[in-house]
Amino acid sequence: MMMRVAKPIHDTSGPEVEWDDTPCPLCGHRDEEVQFEAPDPNPNNGDALVFAVVSCRQCGLKYTNPRPDEADIARFYPEDYRPHRRPRKMVQAGKGSFVGRWTGRTQRERTGDLPWVGQGRLLDFGCGGGSYMKRMADQGWTVTGLDAAVGAVRHIQEELGLLALVGSLPHPDLRPASFDVVTMWHSIEHVHQPLAIVREAFRLLIPGGKIVVACPNIDSWAFRTFGPRWFGLDLPRHLTHFTPQTLRAMLTAGGFLVESIRPIRHSDWIRSSARLAERKGGATPWQKSLVWKPLAKLAALATYATNSCDCMMAVATRPE
Repeated sequence: MMMRVAKPIHDTSGPEVEWDDTPCPLCGHRDEEVQFEAPDPNPNNGDALVFAVVSCRQCGLKYTNPRPDEADIARFYPEDYRPHRRPRKMVQAGKGSFVGRWTGRTQRERTGDLPWVGQGRLLDFGCGGGSYMKRMADQGWTVTGLDAAVGAVRHIQEELGLLALVGSLPHPDLRPASFDVVTMWHSIEHVHQPLAIVREAFRLLIPGGKIVVACPNIDSWAFRTFGPRWFGLDLPRHLTHFTPQTLRAMLTAGGFLVESIRPIRHSDWIRSSARLAERKGGATPWQKSLVWKPLAKLAALATYATNSCDCMMAVATRPE
């Protein structure tokens, strides 16, 4: 397996990164093959580090390996990491337009579609800046956020007045069967032990409770078009690279009954991939053309029609 380390990250006077050579995060086997290598797209890190994405020969899961260990992964998150930013505008949630519901147009904006479960107690794992929590609280949900970013949690506590905790799962302040819904919006791909996180979410839910997981889909048209320059890779911050099949397998291994896995289209992801390909050099004319917003929107619609979007959302239930 290849991985080139040309210099330490961010602080050249600091210690070198500690690397974690992991077995498959889903089935635990050590039977992998390298699929491709790609650098960190963050321009501040340059191309000094090249990360390998491997595929498990036993279960098909793709994951970054080796990877920065849990103590060092934070060094790869820039201070202005977008999901941790304060939301510019809080929007009252609604059911979304007819077109949006039928074309996979929205994701978090479609919070009105989340069915009320039990007493309406919701845990948002990887809550980021708290915009989703605010929208759900406005609908009457009792919300709790959990995130490893201290600054983001402090913002939620002090400026939004909502309950948020620093850390991951398991968390000492969270009790079994204390939530009706657990949401994971683009967070499961960031954790070192996704199966353990899913199993802990199962423990926190009441029987009949729901888990909602959204993440990138590496079995997508955009990945096939852009390859290692696909925006959804975001190496090394994304540690697990799911397909609909492996996301279903992960949730099933965690004890859940999967109700649905549906595509979510993001034309801005396609445009971001096109810009990344241009910046790295060697982009084809077709890849460059997808920077144009109307064409990216048409491409996103086509991916939705062919079930090959670069994002997906799963809904699963803890059995009664």
